[in-house]
Amino acid sequence: MNTEERHDATENEESFEALFEQTYKEPSRMEPGQKVETTIVKITPEWALIEVGGKGEGYVDVNEFKDPEGNLTVNEGDTVRAWFLHSEEGEMRFTTKIGSGPIAIAQLSDAFKNHIPVTGTVSKEMKGGFEITLGGGARAFCPFSQMGLRREDNKEAYIGVALTFNIIEMDRRNIVLSRKEMVELERQERIAALKEALHEGDRVRGAVTSIQKFGAFVDIGGVEGLLPISEMAWGRTGQVGDLLSVGQGVEVLIKTLDWTNGRISLSLKDTLPNPWDSAEQSWPAGSYHKGVVSRLAPFGAFVTLGDGVDGLIHISRLGGERRIQHPDEVLSVGQSLEVKVEAVDIPNHRISLVPADISREEDESAAAVEKYSSRSETGAPLGSLGETLKRELEKKGKI
Repeated sequence: MNTEERHDATENEESFEALFEQTYKEPSRMEPGQKVETTIVKITPEWALIEVGGKGEGYVDVNEFKDPEGNLTVNEGDTVRAWFLHSEEGEMRFTTKIGSGPIAIAQLSDAFKNHIPVTGTVSKEMKGGFEITLGGGARAFCPFSQMGLRREDNKEAYIGVALTFNIIEMDRRNIVLSRKEMVELERQERIAALKEALHEGDRVRGAVTSIQKFGAFVDIGGVEGLLPISEMAWGRTGQVGDLLSVGQGVEVLIKTLDWTNGRISLSLKDTLPNPWDSAEQSWPAGSYHKGVVSRLAPFGAFVTLGDGVDGLIHISRLGGERRIQHPDEVLSVGQSLEVKVEAVDIPNHRISLVPADISREEDESAAAVEKYSSRSETGAPLGSLGETLKRELEKKGKI
């Protein structure tokens, strides 16, 4: 064997030795709490066997992979994250449950350093937040501000619920948790999906999540939109709570989508029939109707004829023979009033009204004038009563 061949042989031996050492590294040297990303190679009634280097296999209690009904949640070939517990009779025992067992602190420390989520159960509400019991019995604290709570969330409803958290602070005495980042990540994922599915003008189903003075917030599939009070009904709305309640299901129309600023504007009234579409048939010119005075303004009084439809009595038609300075001299808000429709302007959503008593008085006066004017034109004597009536009408400016 020449020098070059001896050199190649030596080099191959060294490479093989390094590979052997790397592949068959003594697994028992693993430290408790050490993490591995590995594959499930076999599932038995008691154990899930995972790959650990080339020399052996690790064992995880199969119960860790079962749901509350006892059904397996994994299959052979699945990749899992596990933490080394200890060696027992030459077998390496692992766990997938962070914070359990005698090495809980080591596991939690690893989770804190590597930003690994942990699971815990909300045990009770306390000042400023919740006490959380982690898998191994360790107690932690999650401030309200880090829970990712929504305005309308009931804090008591979280007691006893198992959730996933990130550890944001940890020392020998305290563990502080947060769900804020996770909740926001979930929200962004929902938004990304909804950006493709939602469009302005779409009708969508939602649920009222919060009642405010200016409107209501509605969840439309993972994101909230604002339903302003002005978009709740065609008629005037006094209090939001008179129409909606938290948890109520509603169908709304998407008015605007502003994903950049996170603003979604909704409308409820646009899903309802527009009363102005049939206003000309419902309140034709010349017809009489009962209404309610809804608002007084210096120029006249608004009278509600039906949901979403108000008519206006101009101030000049309110005083009769007497000139008034403001409608409140003869009317009050909430007063029931019979009116006559004088004109209907559908394009501009305007209906002109006159009080029924004044209208009837005017009609009677006009009829009287026509009658006696007709007799006068034929040369027939008016008589003292007719002359008196004519003089009165002339004074009133009717003829």
